[in-house]
Amino acid sequence: MLNLVVKKIGGKILQKLKNFFDVTMLKFILVGIANTIFGMGIMFLFYNFFHFNYWISSASNYIFGSILSYFLNKYFTFQNNSKGFKVILKFTINITICYLVAYGLAKPLTVMAMASFGPNIQNNIAMLAGSIFFVVLNYVGQRFWAFKD
Repeated sequence: MLNLVVKKIGGKILQKLKNFFDVTMLKFILVGIANTIFGMGIMFLFYNFFHFNYWISSASNYIFGSILSYFLNKYFTFQNNSKGFKVILKFTINITICYLVAYGLAKPLTVMAMASFGPNIQNNIAMLAGSIFFVVLNYVGQRFWAFKD
């Protein structure tokens, strides 16, 4: 009896994992690679070349990158046909929350972990860590909320 219950629960979990790690995730990863190159190029250029601060540089990544991401993910990844302002608003809210959480956590954690390094190295590593946190949060938010039909 217990084996049957475990097998049934395990099958449901396996099916949920298959649904999560599907072609949609592959498309999101491809769009993400293009978007990451574009956005991180802007972010590191603004920080290291134009000497904008951490928040302006990382925000620029997500302002410009989000515009590209919206169109690529809406039409290519999630094939969302919703019209109107609602989907744009949900996308914007998702991006904003993901950005604030990801970079808000990355900065203090990196400063704490890399206290012996200078602020330039700390900020560059924090921006990289924030980007990684952001990708995970953003995928979940876009797939299951912003572009969910």
